[in-house]
Amino acid sequence: MLDCRVQGEEPIMITWRRNGVPLPTSPRVQVLTNGTLLIQSFQKRKDGNDGDIGEYDCAAQNRYGMLVSRKAKVLLASLPKFHTHPTSMSVDEGGVARLQCQINGIPEANISWERNRVSLNTTDSRYTLLPNGVLQVTGVRRVDAGIFRCVASNIANTRFSHEAVLNVTGGAPRIYKEPVILSGPQNLTINVHQTAILECIATGNPRPIVSWSRLDGRSIGVEGIQVLGTGNLMISDVSLQHSGVYVCAANRPGTRMRRTAVGRLVVQAPPEFIQWPQSVSKPAGGSAVFTCVAQGVPEPHLVWLKNGKVLMPGHNVRLTNNNSTLVLTRISSEDEAIYQCIAENSAGTNQASARLAVAMVKDLPAAPEGLTATPLSTNTLHISWREPPPNVTDGIIGYVLHIRKIGEPDSLELQEAISKGSFQHDVNNLEEGTTYLLYLKAYSPLGASQQSHTVVSTTLGGVPAPPTFYIRVLNSTSVQVVWELPSKAGKAEGFRLSYRRVPHTIFQGPIQLPFHVNAYTITNLEAAAVYEMKLVAFNGNGESDCSKRLVSLGEGATSNRNDGEKRACQCSDEEASLGSVVIGIHIGTACIIFCVLFLVFGYRHSLFCSKGSQGSWSVPRNGAGHDGVKDRVKHLRVEPSLQEVYPSQCQVIIEHSSSSPGQGTG
Repeated sequence: MLDCRVQGEEPIMITWRRNGVPLPTSPRVQVLTNGTLLIQSFQKRKDGNDGDIGEYDCAAQNRYGMLVSRKAKVLLASLPKFHTHPTSMSVDEGGVARLQCQINGIPEANISWERNRVSLNTTDSRYTLLPNGVLQVTGVRRVDAGIFRCVASNIANTRFSHEAVLNVTGGAPRIYKEPVILSGPQNLTINVHQTAILECIATGNPRPIVSWSRLDGRSIGVEGIQVLGTGNLMISDVSLQHSGVYVCAANRPGTRMRRTAVGRLVVQAPPEFIQWPQSVSKPAGGSAVFTCVAQGVPEPHLVWLKNGKVLMPGHNVRLTNNNSTLVLTRISSEDEAIYQCIAENSAGTNQASARLAVAMVKDLPAAPEGLTATPLSTNTLHISWREPPPNVTDGIIGYVLHIRKIGEPDSLELQEAISKGSFQHDVNNLEEGTTYLLYLKAYSPLGASQQSHTVVSTTLGGVPAPPTFYIRVLNSTSVQVVWELPSKAGKAEGFRLSYRRVPHTIFQGPIQLPFHVNAYTITNLEAAAVYEMKLVAFNGNGESDCSKRLVSLGEGATSNRNDGEKRACQCSDEEASLGSVVIGIHIGTACIIFCVLFLVFGYRHSLFCSKGSQGSWSVPRNGAGHDGVKDRVKHLRVEPSLQEVYPSQCQVIIEHSSSSPGQGTG
């Protein structure tokens, strides 16, 4: 019989499940009026059928929802054969004997011992019987010799182990023997409030003294601590603080000689709630949050149920903080249910429940209709929807747009508020070439509407960034253009390279190159000429801004000037001004050289720079030679009054040494 007691508003219907499957009733399997499950003529596993073995739980349902109990495991009582039998042994008189048997039973079997087929009187302090089936005999006497066997019994059966003979030897004087631990503590895992027994039995001559300590140096304490026999440690009503590594030491009296053995005790605690979910009532279209925090050892795993069925994240269900927080968004009448938090670990289970009531408000606005989304750019989507009727618009105080990248959880959803008079909206700062899910809600003072239908839209992809490149002169007629590949694969699908001889206006090309190529050699160029190179990257969305560089084959080196230092440029074929600039530079250089030559070889020439009346220069009469030059320099004059009116002018006059005075006009 399995009980199921429920309190709540009637009528309450009780059903049972085995291994998660509804259990059909029959004359052999009945659910009593109080909810108790009665199984008559329990059936065992046979021919692959589990029979009545399994995990059972009961479900109670009324008009508010369904609640499920914790699981109860039902097993068939059994007592299989011993898997460890006692072995015969010989012990010196005054020594220590240890006999052991082991058997696994359902339920756990009670162990007792017989000597010579007679129940052993364990009231003798020299006999210690441990729950795990170990029999210890200390200070062995001749009367202890005999045939021993182990007796195990439970509700299913009673079994006897093999027999073992204990021989007791003596008469000869006992010799010195070092301490030896016959059996030390074993690793043990139990639940809180249970009893832990750590075995430690030692032999030697003289008889060793057994002591206990913790490896971490903490005190074992005295409360609930007891020594069984001559050295076994028993801890009653264990707590989490008792977990640790215990050290058993066997010391030879009066010396520092000792032997040690260690065993680990692990204490588990079933889940306990430190925060329970609370029942709430929320309007349709809103959100509900349930929090469930449990502690235990090991850390509990949390599972949520909705009306008895496991709740998985998705749609409007979000689980966060290791499942301790349940968030329901955009709730509707379908979300009204009883929600259970199940905490499980290897020590046990626990459960807490709460109810969600959804308030359906009649005056809530209708869901927005006609929602559309259109990409405007690489980071902007244009959203529009149909304007509702005036009687609906009056009750709306605003809209909220919900945006989420496709494939991402609801927790990463973005929301943007929109004024009530707007029926279109641009969503900015999105990622290029990315697909988004969008829906809209209208809000009134009473709450939110149901969501609109969800639309899917993708932002436009971007064009590549302008490529960075340089030019390597190979010889007088060949150059190699080298550029950097984009850091992100897929940004560029290829490159287009064009070039022209300055001052020509028409580019040759473009030469189209695949995305994985980062260099190209141009041959058969004109020696000692200046060329302009133009490179763009492209993909399905268009071309990048171009990058341009000049190269002079006459200099044999690459120009370091990149127009605008990789700035964006308008790449047209009518750019003849650049050639004019280059020609102007060459003419200016020639003029400077010409003037310098005249200064160096000017012993037969005179250089005058004077200011006179507008458009005229006065030239003094003097002899040739250096003195003449000096004198002529002395006659340089500037008229202050004229300086303010007329701009400065400079005239170069070539004069032979025998020339007569004259004037030059500029």
